[in-house]
Amino acid sequence: MSLLISSVGNLFLGVKTSRTGLIQKTLKYSEVKSALSLKKYSTRELLNEAYCRTKLKCRSKKLPQDVNPKGVFACNELDLSEVQVYGFDYDYTLAHYKPTMEHLLYNLGREYLLEKYNYPPEILKLEYKPNFAVRGLHYDIEKGLLLKLDSFLQIQFGAVYRGLTPVSTDEVLKLYKNRIIPIAYVEGDTRAHKPNRAKMVHLADLFSVPEMGLLCNVAEYFIKNHIDYHPEILFLDVKNSVQSCHPIMHKIVAQNVEEYIRPNKKLRNYFQMLQESDKKLFLVTNSPYHFVNAGMEMLVGHDWRDFFDVVIVNANKPKFFTEVSRPIRVFDKNANSHIWEKVTSLEKGIIYYEGTVKQLQDLTGWCGHQVLYFGDHPYSDLADVTLEHGWRTGAIINELTHEINTLNTRSFKENANWLQMLTQLIEDHQDYKDPEAMEVLTQWMGERDYLRNEIKAVFNPQFGSVFRTYHNPTYFSRRLFRFADIYTSNIINLLNYSLTHTFYPRRGVMPHEYGSYFV
Repeated sequence: MSLLISSVGNLFLGVKTSRTGLIQKTLKYSEVKSALSLKKYSTRELLNEAYCRTKLKCRSKKLPQDVNPKGVFACNELDLSEVQVYGFDYDYTLAHYKPTMEHLLYNLGREYLLEKYNYPPEILKLEYKPNFAVRGLHYDIEKGLLLKLDSFLQIQFGAVYRGLTPVSTDEVLKLYKNRIIPIAYVEGDTRAHKPNRAKMVHLADLFSVPEMGLLCNVAEYFIKNHIDYHPEILFLDVKNSVQSCHPIMHKIVAQNVEEYIRPNKKLRNYFQMLQESDKKLFLVTNSPYHFVNAGMEMLVGHDWRDFFDVVIVNANKPKFFTEVSRPIRVFDKNANSHIWEKVTSLEKGIIYYEGTVKQLQDLTGWCGHQVLYFGDHPYSDLADVTLEHGWRTGAIINELTHEINTLNTRSFKENANWLQMLTQLIEDHQDYKDPEAMEVLTQWMGERDYLRNEIKAVFNPQFGSVFRTYHNPTYFSRRLFRFADIYTSNIINLLNYSLTHTFYPRRGVMPHEYGSYFV
């Protein structure tokens, strides 16, 4: 029995690499145990052999094919031939904003903090830091920390920040006593006799990204200048400031849409395809009419309203989907105000204001699986319509383009593939307790940590991928996959599919099923 690959073993033993120290090698647990019983080889040699063999196997594996950045991905089976009505949100669903929008909201919010809440004038010097935060983070309003949770409510170490400064793992564990956060702390206590007050806020939409940037910038300023502050008050002040500035933002963007909205030439083609196939279209948005109209005229044309059977602005979602008694009103776009007359039918070409989904369904007859609604927010757009009303749902996730382009790089595929195989290697040999084995295992664990951080940083240096922590899906992913039947980066990606296409979810590998080195 040949226990060492002599030619390869002699080549690799003791050779240095630039990143991880020794190139080591690998045998299976049973082979190592058998070899040790013969007392022919040291534990270190046999574990190095195991590492080397696994490394060679990894290098020989064919890398996964690229993922289509314009693909539509299914969480649940969806047959488009059943869909007769298509509904849309506006912000970050039909209108995709340039980075100038983030800068605008940040600057407006910063000025509001100074003018309305008397914050120090020095905060006007705090510039926005693009790509600091990602969507889907949590802010701990008691401890003043911005952090990333996975789908099991575990903290991702290395992705916890106080202001702009990372918080060490030791300090995080001292603060929380555990890496897993109790669900009541994150989501509030839902029991009837308990107050439903969460200690954390989930920042799940793209408008919250500049809000997080302002929050962390101001907190960093206070910390560096030894100014005492209350984390919850700071959070509420920043949140109120940014939200209070939305009317100003609406006016500025409406006057110069080209500076803030990305063109989307094929959007009109998609609406035409739906209209020509006798599908019904509706728009339900929280934004005001003049803002939506300016954007839609740029994106689709001055006749954009002709494509929609119903248009509802200032909908105040998620209340639009949860309340039952708020009346729908006609909006007079010329007078820029609503009309007090009772609405008994919904007519094409008329702009409506507020209302509820119950009225929309009662007046149109659109209900159940015949309706497919697209939005960007897992909660305010998608959760209630799928859980309470049985609509089908599609999520438009702008970040998918960056995420998939990163996944498609050769370096990412190689690192992710090797990380999976190295983790399996550690799992297979972790029970050896002699000093030589422990030293080798420590080296392997160090390399694993290095790879995990490399893979995280290519998405975002501070917080990593929107969709994963080191290995688990994020808290945001869990909500997205629960409430969206399909998701994609842009609504026009659906032009690549027929209106009778069925989206089938991928059969995922469960832990007790067949293994795969690359996930």
